Order: sequence, then C-alpha cells, then structure tokens
Amino acid sequence: MAKETKKDPQDLTVEEKLKSLYQLQLIFSEIDRIKTLRGELPLEVQDLEDEVTGLHTRIANYASDIEGIKVEEGKRRVKIEEAKAMIEKYTEDQNNVRNNREYDLLAKEIEFQSLEVEFCEKKLRQYAAEQKNKQEDIARTEALLDERLKDLEEKRTELEEIISETREEEEKLRDRAKVLEASIEPRLLQSFKRIRKNTRNGLGVVYVQRDACGGCFNKIPPQRQLDIKMRKKIIVCEYCGRIMIDPELAGVKETTVQAPEKKTRKRAIRKKDESAE
Repeated sequence: MAKETKKDPQDLTVEEKLKSLYQLQLIFSEIDRIKTLRGELPLEVQDLEDEVTGLHTRIANYASDIEGIKVEEGKRRVKIEEAKAMIEKYTEDQNNVRNNREYDLLAKEIEFQSLEVEFCEKKLRQYAAEQKNKQEDIARTEALLDERLKDLEEKRTELEEIISETREEEEKLRDRAKVLEASIEPRLLQSFKRIRKNTRNGLGVVYVQRDACGGCFNKIPPQRQLDIKMRKKIIVCEYCGRIMIDPELAGVKETTVQAPEKKTRKRAIRKKDESAE
C-alpha cells in the first residue's frame, strides 16, 4: 500500500481550514481551562518572588550604608587623633613663645583644634545613631523576608501540586495542537493567534448562535449568515473580528424556540363568552 501524503495547507478547502481552526480553538480553550484552575497562583508566586528579591536588595543596601558609615567613622577618629596631637604640640609651643602675639596665635590654633575634636565627636555620635537605625531596619526587613519566604514556599508547593495534576493532560493537548498547527496555513494560523490574543476569553473562532456572533453576541444579517453556511470563504465578525463558522460545522445542533399559539387562547375566551350568554 502506498503511504498517504499529507495535504499542503494551502491546498485545503475553506471548509477544511475552518474545521482545523475550530478544532485548534477547542484544544486551546481546554488549555485555558487548565490554566484557570491554577487561578491567580502563578501571579502570586511571581509577586512574592519579586518582593523577596526586593527585600534582599534592601538588606544589601542597608549593609552597604553601614559600611559607608564605618568608613566615615574611621576618618573622623583619625581626625580626632590628629587634632589632639596638634593641641598637645601647640600647648608645648606656648611654653617657648617670645611674645604675646605668638601665644595668642597658638591659643587660637588650640581652640580651632578643640572645636574640630568636638565636631568629630558629634559626628561619631550621629554615625552611631545611624548605624543603630540601619541595624534595626535590617532586623525588621529580615523578619519580613522570613515571612515572605514561608509564604512563597507554600504558594510554590500549592502551584506545583496543581501543575503536576494537570501536566500530563496539558502536554497531550499541546502535542495535539502542534499537529493541527502544522496542517494550517501559516498566515491563517498567525491571524487566528492574533485574534485570540486580542480577545478577553481567548476565543478566535466562534459559531453563530441565535442569529448572532458567538463571541460578541451582535446580530448577524441573514445574507452574511448564508455566506457563513456556504463555507466558501473565511468570514470574520465586523464587530469583534473573530472568525465565524456555522453551528453544523462546529457539531452543534441548533434549537429553535417555538412561540406559544395565541389563537387557541382567543378561541377559549370566545367559548367562555358564548356559554355566559
């Protein structure tokens, strides 16, 4: 027996193309349903991961600030030692001055260096307070980080459980989707995916329901409905842009609602009137 050759996507009839697109839509809708089961968990996990990263960065910044304060603190201590050494030197020099003018100049230098010592000691007290505040910030942030890490672990475990339950089914659906995609003309497939992306419910192909578009529910003119049933060309909804097919192609049986007979009721009323006479 000769092997069956696969039909080129461009050689398919419009009806075959629409059938393939609708089958692909059903598969994607089922994948969307599986994703819905996961709810907001993936987003929650992502938000927690971002927050944890931010907290790590904040702690690192606090630690960097503390290191910077320590460097400045070291510089101030060196200045204090230098100023004290100068004070000691100027004090000794005062004992060897030859006139009051030299004595007063040394006195001013001693006063200046004393002020420098006071200023540096004040800065050291500020640095100590800043370090204490930074350490407290680190402690609070680390406590918050521990809480967020626990939350993240719980959410990840919950998400993994849901994914593991549906992973096999989703993989099978994605494999089926790949096979179908290979049988659809690339330009048509790209258009279908673009339509799906732009719709809120992910429906790129819909069938006519009660003379209206199955996506946006706007009424479709009778002539356009006839064109859809003919399956001679691909028709999109002029309101929402979705590809439309007839219910029969979608395998859906249309149900017609019969209006109640008003004549029977009128006859019954007449009979009552006659009997009353």
